[in-house]
Amino acid sequence: MTSSRAILTSLALLCLLPAAPPAVVAQDGFQPLFNGRDLSGWVLVNTPRDTWSIREGMLVCSGRPTGELRTERMYQNFILEVEWRHMVPGGNAGIFVWADDITSKGVPFHRSIEVQVLDHGYGQGKGHTTHGDIFPIHGATMTPVNGRGGSRAFPTEDRAKASPEWNHYRIECRDGAISLAVNGKVVTRGTDASPRKGYICIESEGGTVQYRNLRIQELPETPVAAEHVAVASRGFRSIYTGLNLRGWLPTAAGAQHWQAHDWTLNYDGRATVAADTVLLSQEAIAERTFLVDVRPGDGCQSVTVAGQQLSPEQLGGRDWARIQLQVKSGRVSIEVNGKTVLADAAATQTAFSLSAAGPAQFANIYVRANSAP
Repeated sequence: MTSSRAILTSLALLCLLPAAPPAVVAQDGFQPLFNGRDLSGWVLVNTPRDTWSIREGMLVCSGRPTGELRTERMYQNFILEVEWRHMVPGGNAGIFVWADDITSKGVPFHRSIEVQVLDHGYGQGKGHTTHGDIFPIHGATMTPVNGRGGSRAFPTEDRAKASPEWNHYRIECRDGAISLAVNGKVVTRGTDASPRKGYICIESEGGTVQYRNLRIQELPETPVAAEHVAVASRGFRSIYTGLNLRGWLPTAAGAQHWQAHDWTLNYDGRATVAADTVLLSQEAIAERTFLVDVRPGDGCQSVTVAGQQLSPEQLGGRDWARIQLQVKSGRVSIEVNGKTVLADAAATQTAFSLSAAGPAQFANIYVRANSAP
């Protein structure tokens, strides 16, 4: 009886405890963008959880595979502050602003504006520095201030510190204009950027990087044309880790021919048994939409996605092509680079798979439920 009364009393006290508070806004208007405990508020795009760890309140990026982590929300006008340091000399990374929801065709990066996070050991040249370049990537545009004939904006001073020292970035984004202060002084600027509203990404690109004190101050939004807004979340999630074949079911012999190679999934085209040419996933295809980029290699006669065979001609040649495959009520439709190449065909299998008659590379493999936004 006493035990039951104690339990009831404890439950009553728990009910009186306040709910977890929302993110605290400091007097200067900033609030944490990373809580120092977990990845709440962030989305794994084309990197697995293995890429990101949390240590003593810091977000740590392993650098493998190449890819991104993005915010759940879009931002238009804001000031972003972060401290970062490379743990290995020569490391490469970046912070993307105004980014699309997922990666662009044939690359492991988003259409966005990149703020370079590059260690001195990487080296410098006429085309880049290690002190905070800003540049548009993969379809984004920007007019650089202090450019060198291209779209990249170069810093006016060398202020970044080498590994393993900490650096402070203050990135201000307002109405398509962007500026970067490195360790307390504005050195890099760009204007007339598009998109100018989108996601914030942290890039993994080979460097082991620690981030701390990541915080944001949102500024008032202003009217922005739809053409300057990044692609909003379509509900896609990656089904390829970039590290291994987790989530896939190659045959014992086929595992020798299918290799995880950073952001690409490679098939060498050398399997001699038909079953070994197929890489089966654990993802059911019913009422789902898949995206996959493919680049047929020399001598590749066809690529097969979820049982549907496509020729290099249908794929537009031997450059990267983006395939969208949708299964609805047992019927399959396929678009390649936005153009319909197959409509209302019968689904021939229940799980998603990849296969090729010859060497091929695959990348950016995503899935979503058809009911997703």
